[in-house]
Amino acid sequence: MIKRVLTGGWLIGIVLGALAGYLYWYYVGCNSGSCAITSSPVNSTLYGALMGFLLNGSFRKEKPETKQNSGSH
Repeated sequence: MIKRVLTGGWLIGIVLGALAGYLYWYYVGCNSGSCAITSSPVNSTLYGALMGFLLNGSFRKEKPETKQNSGSH
């Protein structure tokens, strides 16, 4: 599973999502501390990485299934 994540292009989505989460915390953030996700750079970065992982998977095309003939009709 981990090898598939690293070689399947998932890493790009995770890294871009984490970067976007961190940048969102840096530029927008929540100074009062009442926001669970955006009040901490760690939470915001992890949430962004999760969203990047999920969004990257939603744009992937599934390979069509191939029918295997069993030899009988």
